[in-house]
Amino acid sequence: MRVVIIEDEQLSADHLTSLLNKIDNEVEVVAYYDTIKDSVNAFNGGLKVDLIFLDIHLADGNSFEIFSKTTIETPIIFTTAFDQYAIKAFKHNSIDYLLKPISLTDLKFSFEKFLNQKLIINKNLLENIASAYHQISKPYKSRFLVKIGSSIDTIKKEDIHHFETQDSLSFLVNIKGNRYPVDYTLDQLEELIDPKDFFRINRKIILSINTIEKVSSYFNGRLAISNPHLEGDARIVSRERVQDFKTWLNS
Repeated sequence: MRVVIIEDEQLSADHLTSLLNKIDNEVEVVAYYDTIKDSVNAFNGGLKVDLIFLDIHLADGNSFEIFSKTTIETPIIFTTAFDQYAIKAFKHNSIDYLLKPISLTDLKFSFEKFLNQKLIINKNLLENIASAYHQISKPYKSRFLVKIGSSIDTIKKEDIHHFETQDSLSFLVNIKGNRYPVDYTLDQLEELIDPKDFFRINRKIILSINTIEKVSSYFNGRLAISNPHLEGDARIVSRERVQDFKTWLNS
């Protein structure tokens, strides 16, 4: 089996090669590349392999740029050291990934998954890659237009306390507690704002990470947020969102 490793850290590439040899001694790493430029040149030049291990962050940029410059019809296992939101995107789109430092157990699992799914139509994989790239690279809103009386003003994301929905209307609440109607649903807002800064704690509230003062356990496996601008059920993290909320806070 022919494999290429695209990785800008030589020690990581050597470590991955060593693990692959332990899993299957018929694996042949035919090439290493550490830049987008070299990778694109190789594939445009006709490089054919069975599997690609692709680091997300290369010496000259985000490796997803490769897919806008060449056509790759080879299954890919992504590797990353820290990009949690990229990982979330890959999980959502069913793309294999490995979190560094790569362990033998994790690599073996991904490798076996690849072997079991070799016959999956590659078009689906490429569509998933494009979707993941869109999630990671798209620009997020840094400010919102709101109407204050007869005038229009802007509120920066740093001054947003939370977004809420009430009676089918959506509102932006700033850090002073002032409420302004916005022309987006909460589902739309989730696509517009940076998930590093905001989290939807329940059906009605999207909260800024900068406004969380205290989190405590609550009835039935939920969490409660202590905050002067949130009351009643609005301050409760729903049970199905608790684990993702904890991960978000720890990121």
